[in-house]
Amino acid sequence: MNIVETAIAGPLIIEPRVFGDARGFFMETWNAAGFAEMGLDLNFVQDNHSRSQKGVLRGLHFQNPGSQGKLVRVTRGAVFDVAVDLRAASPTFGQWVGVELSAANNRMFWVPEGFAHGFLTLEDDTDFLYKCTAPYAPQSEHTLAWNDPAVGITWPVTDLDPIISDKDAAGLSLADVPVFA
Repeated sequence: MNIVETAIAGPLIIEPRVFGDARGFFMETWNAAGFAEMGLDLNFVQDNHSRSQKGVLRGLHFQNPGSQGKLVRVTRGAVFDVAVDLRAASPTFGQWVGVELSAANNRMFWVPEGFAHGFLTLEDDTDFLYKCTAPYAPQSEHTLAWNDPAVGITWPVTDLDPIISDKDAAGLSLADVPVFA
């Protein structure tokens, strides 16, 4: 696997080795020993799968307390995936990093604890899979507004009018969310 560092310390783009031939392809998406050798000694406790139509925006979610690290990937379709640094002591606090994940590019994205996470689907019937380092805890879940000008995410769609849930529509500003020490 190839690891690509991002502009913010912590989130990583992971490019697995893909072995393809006339029959299709094979790739290893998780190997505890292999990831540990790359410095990612992770203990996943939950796997999730969502399917969304083009234009659906999910997030920006995080849990505090009970922060989750997430290893995310797309198996069908494409998303623009975003992580926002919510670590108050970080020099990149409030900054974001985004990456396109798709079934075509096979990239994965590591979003560590201390970050808000969300994505915008770029194609219909997009399947998004992710592994979490902590279980879902609805009492600890928070939503950072996807369009908070203090964060200033540049979503890759012009005239963006995303399809969002009521929970995401009620997202809070960076100044109002419970950040991490």
